[in-house]
Amino acid sequence: MWALPLVLLLILGVVVVIFYAERKLSAFMQDRLGPMEAGPYGTLQFAADLLKLLQKEDIVPAAADKMLFKFAPLVIFASVLAGFAVIPLTPELVPSGTSIGLFFLLAIVSLDVIGLLMAGWGSNNKYALLGAMRSVAQIVSYEIPAGLAILSVVIISQSLDLQEISFQQGVQMQQFPGYAQEVNYLFGLRALGIDVTHVGGILSWNIVRMPLLSFGFIIYFIASLAECNRAPFDIPEAESELVAGFHIEYSGFRFATLFLAEYAMMLLVSLVAVILFLGSWNTPFPNMGPVKLADWTTGTLGAWSGNLWAFFWLIGKALVLMLVQVWLRWTFPRMRVDQLMHLCWKILTPAALALVLVAAVWRLLMI
Repeated sequence: MWALPLVLLLILGVVVVIFYAERKLSAFMQDRLGPMEAGPYGTLQFAADLLKLLQKEDIVPAAADKMLFKFAPLVIFASVLAGFAVIPLTPELVPSGTSIGLFFLLAIVSLDVIGLLMAGWGSNNKYALLGAMRSVAQIVSYEIPAGLAILSVVIISQSLDLQEISFQQGVQMQQFPGYAQEVNYLFGLRALGIDVTHVGGILSWNIVRMPLLSFGFIIYFIASLAECNRAPFDIPEAESELVAGFHIEYSGFRFATLFLAEYAMMLLVSLVAVILFLGSWNTPFPNMGPVKLADWTTGTLGAWSGNLWAFFWLIGKALVLMLVQVWLRWTFPRMRVDQLMHLCWKILTPAALALVLVAAVWRLLMI
């Protein structure tokens, strides 16, 4: 029972931080000040906007399909929230640990497409319907390169358990001697007298121990932007064409739910990227030299210090990726629909297929 309120608090806390950071960063890039009135330097702007949304009237269009219209935001948010159930927050804190956690996450998050269709069709608005159709086409298409990039990590890690994948990328990787041998072989660290099983840090991250996975990370990150409908892939919400797309008819609490689901999705895809490619909750500092930075910034496994450090590194890395998403939004222009599909089917998908093939061959050679 503790998992749901904890995950909700985590989502709300991160949304508060990234919401403020997005407004301030966009203002800085455009030589503006951004929010300044609500609280010191506009720090309470989120509270002001939330209070305004909760006070707004919940309007349901007369011609809308009322049941579909009302339940669509709940379906979207519930599908995203369910994905957090298998995310390992620390070595000991997993809301719902399972050996097929990655498979469950990919399956359950895909259900948000149903909510998007419900929102677009139920609104009985041509702009909402066009936005929903664009969003469904975009999400279903980009799930393929994202899934293939994730599959390459599964091939290397030989596991669908996100917690096990996390352990393989840290100081605790001495529990998985086979993977330590792969890192020694790949970089020749054994010849230098470095025992990777006690080094950890960035040297044991997936993008380092298997450098080709850095391309998988890039493929996954680009596809995740499309999954979140973030610029330059915000075609379903194109204000200049569709006046906000599938949620054009929503107001009040239901609009706040859709807004929260978008930022929760940003956090979820960032956490998955961190766990699969960037060392999960493990410290980036290796145990090299007289100062054992990895031990010092990892804490004691099983103690409160270990959980606190792990949570700090996991959320810190995820926030960095979310800030990159914000930066890209205010840097690149929106893509056309044909450009979007060309990038997915003719560039990312073939590249991801090649990566899966190379990962499989490399894994066979290392047996």
